[in-house]
This record gives sequence, structure tokens and C-alpha cells, in this order.
Amino acid sequence: MSTIKKFAGQTAIYGISTIASRILNFFLTPIYTKVYPLKVYGIFTEMYSYASILNPLLSFGMETTFFRYLNKKEGQKETIYSNTFMMIAFISAVFLFTILAFVNPIAVWLKDATNTPLVDYVLYVKFFSFMLVIDALSVVPFARLRADGKPGRYSVLKIINILTFISLNLFFIFVIPFVIKNHFPLADFFRSWYQEKWIGYVFISNLIASFLTLILLLPELLKVQLKLDKKLLAEMMLYSLPIFVANLSFIVNENLDKIFLGRLLPNSISQSQVGIYGACGKIAIFLSIFINAFRLGAEPFFFSHAKNENAKQTYATIMNYFVMIITLIFVGIVANIEILKHFIRNESYWVGLDVVPILLFGYVSLGIYMNLSIWYKLSDQTRYGLYISGVGAIITIVLNLIFIPFYGYMASAWVSLTAYTSMMILSYILGQKNYAIPYHLKRNVIYLLSSVIVVWFSYVYFKRDLIIGNILFILFGLIILYTERHQIKKIIANL
Repeated sequence: MSTIKKFAGQTAIYGISTIASRILNFFLTPIYTKVYPLKVYGIFTEMYSYASILNPLLSFGMETTFFRYLNKKEGQKETIYSNTFMMIAFISAVFLFTILAFVNPIAVWLKDATNTPLVDYVLYVKFFSFMLVIDALSVVPFARLRADGKPGRYSVLKIINILTFISLNLFFIFVIPFVIKNHFPLADFFRSWYQEKWIGYVFISNLIASFLTLILLLPELLKVQLKLDKKLLAEMMLYSLPIFVANLSFIVNENLDKIFLGRLLPNSISQSQVGIYGACGKIAIFLSIFINAFRLGAEPFFFSHAKNENAKQTYATIMNYFVMIITLIFVGIVANIEILKHFIRNESYWVGLDVVPILLFGYVSLGIYMNLSIWYKLSDQTRYGLYISGVGAIITIVLNLIFIPFYGYMASAWVSLTAYTSMMILSYILGQKNYAIPYHLKRNVIYLLSSVIVVWFSYVYFKRDLIIGNILFILFGLIILYTERHQIKKIIANL
């Protein structure tokens, strides 16, 4: 129990910083949806979707590889750290030079039939290319903080990043127009270049925040030793290649639907549909907060705990608590959707609220899959991650191509759920055959099915009634507490 207590403690620290960062960032959603028209917010959603797909290309799965080899090659920490960082730096340099060399053709392709000037898209591409490279260079230093057991410094840097991003957003969106309108000092200077309601200021804010974070990581960057262990690097590359492809497939599952919406629907509605889908999807952020906090704490913990005799039992116990909490969050968000929808200030976006419960259960499946995926990482069978994510990517691509032209963003939501649930089931089946972990399958399935039933009654049958929804939420939570009362008593006794 002390092991789980340690895991819970570190995850809680990551969780606090993640919650703070995501909630602060979430408050930008009502600002964006109020300030920017549907089509402009669609550009925002589409550009960040492309960025999310390119992220794993630059990191090349080296974050997970770093944790694995710290556990596998004890005593070679600095060599592993330096090799990992220099590999990402090399890939990032090649990427940056390639993008800048072809920036105009890329901008033309992205612009398609939109009314946004081509020169703006050229700037967007440049902003994102530098942002992606800077973020990639930060991946391994952040991983080192997690491996060194420094969740406090990790959290502070992440919060500084998001506060910088938010402050700059407010400065560009509200402060500068206020200064110009009231003829304050510097009004003439701002008027000479400021473009009202230009989405590019959001991207500039992100770029500056990322650059500041990289500077603050300088103590970790200075620990990089500029020498390669070619044999070790080759071995690490073989391990990371399937993870890279798996991560890329996962990002495809997460973001390709938004890109397809912009490409497969008529120009008159495509960007609006992307904007609605992207904005309503933001409501699911509260569930993704928990999943991300869990991932940050779980990955280094699982690797460091792998050699313990009771490791598999610990993993099963953690999964049990994970399913309990994630289903509670799922039910709670849906019960309060009538409150949460007001974070989207523009009511024209609310037409897409029906995607929220579907996307939420997709994220539930994704979270469980991420928990399950430890089996192929610990057993050095990372090729299975490639196979599983590949199946998810195929489902995403094929079903979106078939159904988006007929059903728009509702098709995207259902396809996302189908892909993640398929990946979860496939990972469990393959994991039990190759690295069996004694999960509490029956209990976890009951929690999942019960949460779906409660959500159906809350959202569909009782038509999103706030009071009834929360009564169902409380009842669901009380049933879980009663069912797990003996384990909960043990946890409290060991605090």
C-alpha cells in the first residue's frame, strides 16, 4: 500500500499542476468563442490539429524510451539523457529546415478555399514550425524532471508556461484594443500594426510561452553531454520506432477527424463545423486533465517498479482505482453539462453539445488503454503498440471518410469512440496473452457499463436536467464507495 501511496502522491502533484494549467487554459475558450467567428475558430482548431499530429514526429517516442532505458541500463543516466536529447534535436533541425524551405506551398495547401489571406497562412506555418521545435526540445528535459522525482519544479514550469500564454492572449485581445480606443500612450504605435480579431496573436502567444519555458529549462539543458554512444542510440531507436508509429497513430485518431471535417464538408459549412466540434470538445478537458495527470505520474512509476515482486498486482490495483475515478468524472461532467456549456459564451456553438458524452466515453476508453499499454513497454514488445494504434488509425480514417460527408461532426465523435474502445479491448486481449496482469475485469466492466447507463438516463432520458443528473451522480458515487469500502478503509488507515 505504501507503494501505491507514493504513486498517488506524485500523481496528485502532477494533477494539481495539470488541473491549474488546463483550467486556466480552459477559460480562454469562452474568450475565443466570443471574440472569433465560427470560421476563424475553425482555423484555430485545424492548425492545432496539424501541430498535434506533427508533435510525435519530432519526439520520435523518445520520452518513453528514456524512462525504459533508465530502468534497463542502470548507471548510464547521463549517457541515456544526452543520446535521447540529441536525437530529438537532430530530427527537429531537419524538420525546421524542411518546413521553412517549403513554407509557401504548405500555406497554399492549408489555405484551400478559405477567405484568409495567403500571407497569414505563411505566418501561421512559420509560427507553428518554431513552436513545435521548441516544444520538442523541451520533452526530454521535462522527462528528466519526472525521472528525478521533481514534480514540484515540473509543475511550476508548466504553470509559468500557461500563465504566460494566457497573459499574452489577454494583452493582444483586450489590452491593445483598449489602449488604442482610449488613446493611451503607445496607442499610435499599436495602431500602426495591430489587426483586430487576428487569430495569429494566439499563435504568437503560444510561441513566446514555449520559448520562455525552454529558457527556464536551461539547468537541465546544460547537463546534456555532446557525445553519442552509437551502439546505445541504435538500440534505443529500435525500441522507440514502434512507439513513434504508435504515438503517431494515436495522434491521428485524436486530430484527423477535425482535419477531415475541414476537407470533406462543403466550404460553406466546413470551418463552422470544425469550430463547433472543437469548442464543444473542450468541455471534455476535465476528463483529459485526470488522464494526463495519471500518465505523468504512472510512466516513470511503472518502469521503476517493474522489478518488484508484486509489480503486476500493483498495476492491477492502480487500474481498479483508475476506472473508479474516471467513471465518476465521466458521470459528473455529463450531469453538469448545463453549467459547463456556459464556458462557451457564444450560444451558436451549443448545437454541438451532443458530441460531449460520446467524446467523454471515448476518452475513458483511451485512459484505460494508456493504463493497459504498460505491458508492451515493460516487456520490450513495443511492436504491439504499433499494431494496436494502427488498428485505431485505420478505423478513424476509413469511418470518417465514409460518414463525415453524411453526418458531419457527429460522425467524428462516434468514430473517435469506436477507435478508442477497439484499441482498449485489443490491448487487453493481447496483454493477457503476452504479459498477463491480474486486472479485476468483472468489477471494472461493471463500473464502465453502469456509468454509461447513468449517463444515458442523465443526458437523454432526463434531458440534461441539472438536479436529477447530480442526484444520479451522487448515487453512482455512493455505490462505488460502498462497493470499495474495505479497500478505502485500508488506504485511509495507511495515510
